[in-house]
Amino acid sequence: MTDIHDAIERADQEAFTKDPPKTLKGQVGYLRKYLSAQEIGEQVGVTADSVNRYRRGARKHARPDVAAKIEAMVRERWQPLVRKRRQKKAATTGGITVETRARFGYTAPVGTTDDGRFRRLTVHLPPTYARRLFDARDAGASDQQMRGIIAEGLKEIYFQDGGGRATGLSDVTLNDIDYLDLDY
Repeated sequence: MTDIHDAIERADQEAFTKDPPKTLKGQVGYLRKYLSAQEIGEQVGVTADSVNRYRRGARKHARPDVAAKIEAMVRERWQPLVRKRRQKKAATTGGITVETRARFGYTAPVGTTDDGRFRRLTVHLPPTYARRLFDARDAGASDQQMRGIIAEGLKEIYFQDGGGRATGLSDVTLNDIDYLDLDY
């Protein structure tokens, strides 16, 4: 199962104009601009002294789990202005492209089939859906709520073709996600 929050994070990272620091010393040095050694240590599970040793280069390697946490902290904070510009463009003019393979269920009028089935779709959703998705994420929405926003956009753009067909289709659900990727 794919998490929508992770898909947004991956799309954000594609916007990086410069790669984040790769060495442990560089990563910890970058984090020290925002957090104290004590705060970094608490978040990754080491002492402040260890963090300072990483920053000075006295320790060149951390345990794999600690190194992964430090790298994740750097990626989370890396190039926030680049991310914000890209998200603003998607929410105002560009829209968002959803590529997924999932089981779609829907409620359809009598006489038609409403059996859910796996489909592979790549659909460009208008900026209103990008804005709603970012607003929901910022408000702490659950994965299910964010799926609902994407499903609503797919219903309007893909299934109903902007109102030109399948007008009796009421609810579309996004279930059993095999993969989901977002681009904006």
